[in-house]
Amino acid sequence: MGIIISNTSKDPIYQQIITQIKEMVFKGELKEGDALPSIRQLAKDLQISVITTKRAYEELEKEGFIISVVGKGSFIAGQNKELLKERRLKIMEEKMIEIIEESKLLNISIDELSDMLHLLYREDDER
Repeated sequence: MGIIISNTSKDPIYQQIITQIKEMVFKGELKEGDALPSIRQLAKDLQISVITTKRAYEELEKEGFIISVVGKGSFIAGQNKELLKERRLKIMEEKMIEIIEESKLLNISIDELSDMLHLLYREDDER
């Protein structure tokens, strides 16, 4: 499936799973109806607790990203592309607010912040 768990991440393991599955949906790598590994199989593959994978799947189901069918497994739910985009934009806005607040604490002007953003954006394009 391609999920990679980082022991150095500040995010708990279940959150890392959630984030990576969402990313795969956003990028179109996982599409509506695609089957996910069983909770036990994913736990075995990642060498983590079944409880951790169960928690990740439950959260994904609550958020509408997956559907679980008793006896059949878990599948990627149909996604409304506009709703997904709105969710991502909200997350971006929250991160930007954090950056703005930090910039103000460090007395970084909006022009300096803009220059940083432009530079990083271009560097990312070059990768």
